[in-house]
Amino acid sequence: MGAGASSIAGPEGDGRTRQRGLGDMPESCVAAVMLRLDPPEICGLARLGRSFRAAADADFVWEAKLPENYLYLMEVASEEGKRSWSGMNKKEIYARLCRPIPFDGGTKEFWLEKCKGRVCMLISSKALSITGINDRRYWNYIPSEESRFHMVGYLQQIWWFEVDGEIEFQFPAGTYSLYFRLHLGRPYKRLGRRNYSPEHIHGWDIKPVRFHLSTSDGQQAVSKCFIDEPGSWAHYHGGDFVVEDSSVLTKVKFSMTQIDCTHTKGGLCVDCVLICPKGFRLDKLFSSHT
Repeated sequence: MGAGASSIAGPEGDGRTRQRGLGDMPESCVAAVMLRLDPPEICGLARLGRSFRAAADADFVWEAKLPENYLYLMEVASEEGKRSWSGMNKKEIYARLCRPIPFDGGTKEFWLEKCKGRVCMLISSKALSITGINDRRYWNYIPSEESRFHMVGYLQQIWWFEVDGEIEFQFPAGTYSLYFRLHLGRPYKRLGRRNYSPEHIHGWDIKPVRFHLSTSDGQQAVSKCFIDEPGSWAHYHGGDFVVEDSSVLTKVKFSMTQIDCTHTKGGLCVDCVLICPKGFRLDKLFSSHT
């Protein structure tokens, strides 16, 4: 009985039966299923047969996976890299937007995370306003293989510690988290092994660092935290914000300060600021660099 349910008599009427499998599903049915799947799952199903491959290339499937404001994202990418989008289908557009796209002179980059098509963004230390950055007694920019921007700001010693930044962007609707990527101590490699110099580390255990975030529509977030993880890159949460309309530019201002001038502090690397969907796993984002 089970065998009869999984086979159909051949059209020649010779009594033989042909087994039907997933590859025989109508393309429209397959596409309807794919609308409910994440992009990596869609690409996996494309290997099952012709109808699956065809459905996995359908524009209406991938347009449903792209953010509502993907045309704006394409425009930002085109302005910076003079990229040509002509002749590309929606699947190809999705794939290209999943690669890091630099903008603002290469000091920032954004991309879509592959599973949900949500926007992530990095803002390098070069794009931040850092008190004393032009005085080499306090700060230096040093090369780093552990940074996506290949350069980090390194603080030797200062009394007034303040790092500010802002971004104006059409974020897709959703809730976002903002993090500062910091490293206590100066990292280096010797004989292929990673190490760090604790030479200038001081002052961070006396008072916490204050993080502040605000948006153009009035959202505010304030928190305090001690910087206390020497020898490894850590992400310090600067706050969350909500975007309700992806067609509107959202301005986000953020800062990190420790301005208690009763003591100096130093030995800190500032790599970048990360903006990502709330709940996004950070452990794999920089794994190749740490």
